[in-house]
Amino acid sequence: MVALVTAAAVLAVPTGTSAALVPAPEPATLVSANPADTTPHARDGETRAFAQVGSTVFVGGSFTQIRQTASAAWTTQRYLFAYDRATGTISTSFLPVLDGAVNTLVAGPGGTLIVGGTFKNVNGVSRKNLVALDPATGETVDSWVGRSDGGTVRDLALHGNWLYVAGAFNWLNGTAHAGLGRLDATTGAIDPTFTVDATVGRHGTTSYVWTIDVSPDGGTLAVGGNFTLVNDLPRNQMALVDLSGTPTVLDWSTEKFVPPCASPATFVHYVQDVKFGGDGSWFVVGTNGGSGWPTAYCDALVRFETAARGTGQLGTWVDYTGNDTITSVEVADNVIYLGGHFRWLNNPNASDRAGNGAIDRLGIAAVTPATGMPVNWNPRRSGSASMPAGTSNWGSSVPVLWRGSDGLYFGHNSDGMGNEYHGRLGMFPLTGGRTITPKNAPTATEGNLYVGTGAGELAKVPFDGASLGTPTPVSQPNYTAAGATWRVDDRIYWSHAVAGTLTGSRIDISLFNGGAIGAPWEASGYNDWFNPALMTGAFYLDGRLYYTRTGAGGLYYRYFEIDGNYLGATEFALPTTGVTWSTVRGMAWVAGRIVYGAIDGTLRSVPFDPTAAPAVDGTTATVVPATAGVTWSTPSTFFSVQ
Repeated sequence: MVALVTAAAVLAVPTGTSAALVPAPEPATLVSANPADTTPHARDGETRAFAQVGSTVFVGGSFTQIRQTASAAWTTQRYLFAYDRATGTISTSFLPVLDGAVNTLVAGPGGTLIVGGTFKNVNGVSRKNLVALDPATGETVDSWVGRSDGGTVRDLALHGNWLYVAGAFNWLNGTAHAGLGRLDATTGAIDPTFTVDATVGRHGTTSYVWTIDVSPDGGTLAVGGNFTLVNDLPRNQMALVDLSGTPTVLDWSTEKFVPPCASPATFVHYVQDVKFGGDGSWFVVGTNGGSGWPTAYCDALVRFETAARGTGQLGTWVDYTGNDTITSVEVADNVIYLGGHFRWLNNPNASDRAGNGAIDRLGIAAVTPATGMPVNWNPRRSGSASMPAGTSNWGSSVPVLWRGSDGLYFGHNSDGMGNEYHGRLGMFPLTGGRTITPKNAPTATEGNLYVGTGAGELAKVPFDGASLGTPTPVSQPNYTAAGATWRVDDRIYWSHAVAGTLTGSRIDISLFNGGAIGAPWEASGYNDWFNPALMTGAFYLDGRLYYTRTGAGGLYYRYFEIDGNYLGATEFALPTTGVTWSTVRGMAWVAGRIVYGAIDGTLRSVPFDPTAAPAVDGTTATVVPATAGVTWSTPSTFFSVQ
């Protein structure tokens, strides 16, 4: 009884608002969780940027020394160096001399390396914060005229021959520009048609742009940083710019970056990084800031839709860390990678500790773009048991994640990753990674409804979407103490009453293809806080577990990530009308309709559209004609083709 009461309290947390868009999971490719052994090491400071020209990888940051292996002697090479991508051998010919840190790198046109940062001189010549170098020798490209005269360069983004520049400057090439500008990437010349300024910093501070990204089609620029106005339009920390013609600020804004987080003096701005998804239809933002959620998107990863317009934009989904910083994001191969000093994801229910739903992810993680839920990839920012002297396992930041041609590169301000020594930088290779193939509910219009009739007993009833066939009794000895059940691909997930568990029941998995239901195993220990016995019916569709529950009158959902079998920590309520959900007993999704039983034993069917409001209109429900010997009044109901 205590477990049931506890679980009921968990289920009764304030529910979220259903988003109209329901992104579907897509095939994805994950990099290996084992970092490459050949990358060199840096010392002090942090790695902030990568670029690749040919077979050479370039590394920028605030470090001061580098070495080839863990036992090699340190060599002084400040802020920028290069190494061979295949062997990891440090270049002895690329030796530029800079007097300040490198924040960003771009492989420019014509075989150049474009560098932005906090330097004043390069190779003994004045080159304020922006320079183009010969990637073979490190020598300055004298003909390239780009300069950030009035302040530091924080980020660069290249599309075609346009180079977008962001930072804490008021001048580019001697022309007034506040925080943003656009150059000819070949020559470094200013583009006079780009007149977009980010101004008026938060809390009385000086404004700057911290992060930018350009959509793959070159049509939209996403901008994040410490500003409240963009071309005198209210845009707090985030803005979108239309690049399809003369650059213009788009009618897109969100109020979720207006309130302060934990400490405005410390976290002046909390938007840390922004990246577009592969097709440019969405972008993701990583933040810091400490406490302050859900009023503000503090310490969170957020997806927004690029085509949305108007004020008050909300995230399609939000993944809260529970009071830990996200400092970098990267999107590649339908995976979102994020880095920082977080300890958990899916953790909105606690601050500075693991709450209900929290999934352990130490400083590095991968999530699905469809829901923001973690996938089963967990290398962890931690070192080996025999780290070299003077190194550190953990630091406050992962300033950069960058997808190169052969894997995911990471730069951090510590030395441990994947339980190995990787001083200030490293790479997770594509080799040894894996493909995630989405699994979903059956899409067939005809099949069988299964309904529990007793302990280890089911009735198999043919169903064509409108009428029932003759039931067949089926003995399933592995399917005992069962509750709400949902079919996904080659298996069923089901509520299984198990003595000794935290709540008295757990979500189990059994393989099933129409024959014997396989022996069950626990879906994930991260779901132990949830009591599935309270669900009175459930089905899975497109990354969401939809359900009804005891003592409640709504249709609810949580995100559910099949790759890892992780349950979302937030419960959302769908807008519906005309169905008494508190009486539902057993549900299935069949060809766009919810087929559901009830305490009166009647089977009904109603159209279902999770993007609509209402998602269910009970006035359109139909009664499925009864079949002899079967009563539809148990949560243990599911649909299968076999």
